[in-house]
Amino acid sequence: MDRFAPLKSRTIALVGMMGVGKSSVGRRLATALDMPFRDADAEVELAAGRSITDIFEDLGEAAFREGERRVIARLLDEAPHVLATGGGGFINDETRRLIKSKAISVWLKTDLDVLARRVGRKGDRPLLKGKDVLATLSELARARDPIYAEADVIVTTGDAPHQVTVDLIIEALQRHLAERSQ
Repeated sequence: MDRFAPLKSRTIALVGMMGVGKSSVGRRLATALDMPFRDADAEVELAAGRSITDIFEDLGEAAFREGERRVIARLLDEAPHVLATGGGGFINDETRRLIKSKAISVWLKTDLDVLARRVGRKGDRPLLKGKDVLATLSELARARDPIYAEADVIVTTGDAPHQVTVDLIIEALQRHLAERSQ
């Protein structure tokens, strides 16, 4: 018998700030649960035939968010899977409503210093381009954290190995489903 069967009845949508590990942890979570994995950012790039950076530069953030909303809506119509959303995906009212109606949302929450260290290593984040990373992340967190807090499940992570985070997510999901069934 599959002890994770109850967790696999709906898509598990990982939400949270850039750099929190939605994609890397999401892949491992999908493997642990034997579910497919989808990365919304990768799917947006595939659908648009261009990188997210190019979309931001050529078309602007609003066009990116609209494409992201359409892609996430399509992905949520697929069979249950683990979905890594982009950092701003859950912030869109319509996308958030779709996720809440068709998935279990999990906010991966991490200290801003950890995020700044992670995303500061790469220069591929359009919202951070040419800006002070920690200050920008702090601004984003002030605006986004109250919305992320609407997620069904909140998992506080740190600099622990990905498998530790996967285990925390599975435990939190099992608690969530047990509470809902009472």
